[in-house]
Amino acid sequence: MTEEFFENIKSDVLPYDFVKDNEVIALNTENGFVVSSPKQLSKEIYNEIQRYLNSSFKFELCEPEKFNEILTNSFSITDHDGDISEELSDEFDLQDFAGSINATEDLLSGNNDTPIIKLINGVISQAIKNRASDIHFEPYEDNIIVRFRIDGILKEILKQDSKIASVLISRIKIISGLDISERRLPQDGRVSLSLGDKNVDVRVSTLPSSYGERIVLRILDKQAAQINIDDLGLPDKILSNYKNSLKNPEGIILFTGPTGSGKTTTLYAGLRFLSDSSQNILTVEDPIEYTLNGIGQTQVNTKTGYTFAKGLRAILRQDPDVVMVGEMRDVETAQIGIQSSLTGHLVLSTVHTNSAVAAITRLRDMGIESFLLASSLRTIISQRLVRRLCPKCKTEHKPTAEYVDIFNLDKNQSVYSPNGCDHCNHTGYQGRIAIAECIQVDKKLKDLIHNNASENEIADHVFKDNQSIDQASIDLIVNGVTSCEEIIRVNNIKEDASL
Repeated sequence: MTEEFFENIKSDVLPYDFVKDNEVIALNTENGFVVSSPKQLSKEIYNEIQRYLNSSFKFELCEPEKFNEILTNSFSITDHDGDISEELSDEFDLQDFAGSINATEDLLSGNNDTPIIKLINGVISQAIKNRASDIHFEPYEDNIIVRFRIDGILKEILKQDSKIASVLISRIKIISGLDISERRLPQDGRVSLSLGDKNVDVRVSTLPSSYGERIVLRILDKQAAQINIDDLGLPDKILSNYKNSLKNPEGIILFTGPTGSGKTTTLYAGLRFLSDSSQNILTVEDPIEYTLNGIGQTQVNTKTGYTFAKGLRAILRQDPDVVMVGEMRDVETAQIGIQSSLTGHLVLSTVHTNSAVAAITRLRDMGIESFLLASSLRTIISQRLVRRLCPKCKTEHKPTAEYVDIFNLDKNQSVYSPNGCDHCNHTGYQGRIAIAECIQVDKKLKDLIHNNASENEIADHVFKDNQSIDQASIDLIVNGVTSCEEIIRVNNIKEDASL
């Protein structure tokens, strides 16, 4: 059946749960009702459909794959075009609405799945308003829990009866174009939504678990992809080094840090800084988180064997000036990236290490020769995101003896701790700020890398005149921007150690 066919169908002819349970779907076409199923209809089901439609219909057998395609397309066409907030007033209270839902068989039958749709819309809407980066739907034996990740921390938002879990998860799979009949394998999907004038992409990931499928929605704010390099909040010296490196016609710029540290945003801001009609900028990513105007982006697909290495080889045949590789995760990708940087290309990529200096060691351990690293590396930026203390309720006090030792503080120096108020949803924090360190590869550092210098030797040279992440962290504590507890959490500091 063609896309034109789907555009003209009425998707809710039969109740969703009847369709799902009995593997049968009725489509309202210009020539009357057409009922499709991968199996022959029993007499009872045939009579029930005829009674519900109050009309005769044409029956067609179809392949199971085709049925799932029809089911997904038909139910997702009308339910999720447009604004998810159109049914939600400003006074909509997610907690009250969720509490009013009765997890009974009546709710899951007939056309009463509208509350489920409204609940999903309400959860996504609330997550966007709360600046959440992820929504977790976690089914357990007696309930399904919904949690938001806000400023890097998970917070429980709802706990509902487990009876609604299956229909809730099926609905999410449908709106994101996933196969609702496949429950044994992980799936990935994507859906574009809007909340008023705010457009967001939602990346969907499913994972089979003991009590059903867990689903995580990653909210990708399209406005984040449009951030200017000057608005990143990086210290002036690091920002200046970054811009100067981007003006180089060749070499490698690396970004390091844990998941959720803002590497992608910083990297994309650099690509936007470079983007003009005079250069060919190409990327290979896994996945493409944001689409960028004027930049060619391709996504790896491990199922088809399209890896970072193959993607990088392919885009190098497309006459690029600037190449972005989502991650140097294996020696083959790293080798191709380094060779590219030595043959007239500017290469941007990420490496998962805890510090900028450790990125050099990581590439060595992968098998990259030191003389190649010395010749190709230009800049390495390592960053973290730490939560800002809420300005309305942060509490001033003297540091404990333990914190004095860890952060080398003056015992009479004032520090601040989170308290919690309505302004910050009683978390004590509001928003995040980047802490970063930058390695600029000069002649002395090239010699150190070439001669296989240790991490300590490299760090001693690099941070003689530059601020490390640890030093930047102490500045934020002293200036009352964040707390000692937050720095310990983000930097994974053992409380018996000192910076």
